[in-house]
Amino acid sequence: MLAKETDKPIGNDEWIYEIKWDGFRAISELENDSIKLYSRNGNDFSGKFPVIINELKKIKTPAILDGEIVVLNDEGFPDFQKIQDYESNTHFPLVFYVFDLLSLGGKNLYHLPLLERKSLLKKLLGKSEVIKYSDHFVGNGDKFFDAAVQKNLEGIMAKKGDSEYYPGKRSNEWLKIKNHKSADVIIVGYTAPGGSRKYFGSLVLALLKNGKLVHAGNAGTGYNENLLRELHSKMQKLVAKKSPIENRIEGEQKITWVKPVLICEVKFTEWTKDEKLRHPVFLRLRNDKPLKETEMKNQKPVNPVKKKEQKEYVIKAGRIKVPVSNPSKLYWPEEGITKKMLIDYYQEIAPYILPFLKNRPQSLKRNPNGILDNGFFHKDAGETAPLFIKSFPVASESSNKIIDYIICNDQATLAYLNNLGCIEINPWHSTIKYPRKPDYMIIDIDPSDNNSFNQVIETALVFKKYFDKAGAKSFCKTSGASGMHIYIPMAHKYDYEEVKNFAHILCMMVSEELSAFTTIERNLKKRSKDKIYLDFLQNRNGQTISSVYCVRPKPGATVSMPLAWKEVKQGLTPQQFTIHNAAKIIKKQPDIFKGILGPGTDIKSCLNRLGA
Repeated sequence: MLAKETDKPIGNDEWIYEIKWDGFRAISELENDSIKLYSRNGNDFSGKFPVIINELKKIKTPAILDGEIVVLNDEGFPDFQKIQDYESNTHFPLVFYVFDLLSLGGKNLYHLPLLERKSLLKKLLGKSEVIKYSDHFVGNGDKFFDAAVQKNLEGIMAKKGDSEYYPGKRSNEWLKIKNHKSADVIIVGYTAPGGSRKYFGSLVLALLKNGKLVHAGNAGTGYNENLLRELHSKMQKLVAKKSPIENRIEGEQKITWVKPVLICEVKFTEWTKDEKLRHPVFLRLRNDKPLKETEMKNQKPVNPVKKKEQKEYVIKAGRIKVPVSNPSKLYWPEEGITKKMLIDYYQEIAPYILPFLKNRPQSLKRNPNGILDNGFFHKDAGETAPLFIKSFPVASESSNKIIDYIICNDQATLAYLNNLGCIEINPWHSTIKYPRKPDYMIIDIDPSDNNSFNQVIETALVFKKYFDKAGAKSFCKTSGASGMHIYIPMAHKYDYEEVKNFAHILCMMVSEELSAFTTIERNLKKRSKDKIYLDFLQNRNGQTISSVYCVRPKPGATVSMPLAWKEVKQGLTPQQFTIHNAAKIIKKQPDIFKGILGPGTDIKSCLNRLGA
């Protein structure tokens, strides 16, 4: 039985809610000593998951089970990448979460209400670390979905408590509510690679519409080098001479077409007016779905919220025009602050923020649905970035992937980032000219929920005392959230490790003086819940922190604002600086933070003066 997608949970007690497990859907048939375990399209899982087969043998009553096979990562959450490559991840826990019982003791249970089927299922399964009962909650779907979003789970399932089971049917009585929008699409071709990328640039995607293939967009991000190689190898066996899709698309002559056999899942921000996926990002291949399930009508929520047509909004930056989608979307619903208001703020303060972003790779934190959405990180410029976007290739240390980091040197790029949903801007501490040598050191004063901002201020002033003693110029700003950031200019004289070690020494000194309410213990389990964390590890290579003058995705639309040290005194709060008043304040003191890009500090002289 299949579920339809919807936008939000239904709020009454006729519905139950389950976690939407991120794995392989599977049916298991248990009959005496015969055990079958297979996917939705009939692929046999028995040889792939012998651990589950051995555990199923312990169930002595004939039954048919419906559930999801998942691999749990180190944090105990389902990880699809690990189950897709299970042979390399057998050391992680494998679990068959069972959520329905279709037959028991040879008796068909399709027509029993769901809650009765689940009650029988719970009694049947007993306790096992491998075969687990998938529990549910009655009502309170909104709260359950919010909890799933906070845990970054795939989403939740909503099912009517009295629903029958309809094999092979997609029913309105089973609904899926996804944390991230995603769609199952058909790979019909690929473009040539550009820059340092190998194998291919982007996948050309299609969906079925009235039985015919239509173009659904291109996905140029979401790959590491191993995945690029694997997908390219699969597609080479499927190369076709002509396009399999119905409609013509731009740049066809540069596309290598393939037979429409491979299905993949992509996440995306929204559907465009011409029914294409906006900003699709590759997630994974789907070997468990037939082509007929890629019908466009099955990819959209059953109850989409209709929006009024919006006039096109364009940012003009010199000769470049940057279109803005959904300018009236509320990014701060309670405050009534829209996406357009955010973009207008950044355009107004562009001359002041751009010097601190120039030639620095950006780690993009995107909240395309506003501050109520946890958002996600996005680093790679991708094949879909406009031609005016500049990027800097960096080899990832955790994978074989080459990441093309966006460089934000002008107002057009700033507008482009904001349109992607970048509320805050997070530049590297170093530039592309000296990528291994930061221009400044940062002390991140990070309070717990139990600390007051007056304690943050006291901590910052003790740091100021030590920096003055060391003969180092220091500059401070509010984080825009609950803490403060202190900057020391380094002028790319030292590498990240040397700067981090200097910060570590300073944090130890301050923590020793303010031991009652500060700590340098990074481990959350070991750290006291009423102490301020003095974070010196922000000075590692590749770390980023919210830029000066940037807006934070926090209530009130607070801004990370630089301060003169005389302003750092009891009574100051981060909430004093918001998107509404920041530009006016910035223009009154435009040079207050420029010193962080000035002459560098001599670490050895500082340590000598401190006696360290």
